[in-house]
Amino acid sequence: MIDALRSITSISGSGMQAQSLRMRVASENIANARSTGNSPGADPFRRKTIEFSAQTDRTTDMTRVAVRSLGVDRTTPFVIEHDPGNPAADASGDVKLPNVNMLVEMADLREAGRSYSANLQMMKQARSMISMTIDLLRAG
Repeated sequence: MIDALRSITSISGSGMQAQSLRMRVASENIANARSTGNSPGADPFRRKTIEFSAQTDRTTDMTRVAVRSLGVDRTTPFVIEHDPGNPAADASGDVKLPNVNMLVEMADLREAGRSYSANLQMMKQARSMISMTIDLLRAG
């Protein structure tokens, strides 16, 4: 029984790590949502993306969450805004802005936070059950 509860804490721990990284990526995207290029016409910040996969640990035969890839979104186009006074504006006064959609990032951040909390709650419950089991074994 203790091994099963330890497995639960390991699985929820990997979920917490994954959601923590997901929150960090969304936060970086939000922080750079208006970061333009360094020179006129240069590309701005590109939205970061993260992909997860399920990986089975061969020694414990447990499935855990792992990062499959951490990259940038090259498919979503940049936003073009006319701002001739901006140092990053090209000859026609257009500025390329990052391909970051604030609604998507905020939703992703909120969902990751909730998933993190759910994993944390599961870990707390498993630890509580381990503690109660140890107390029962000591008393018996």
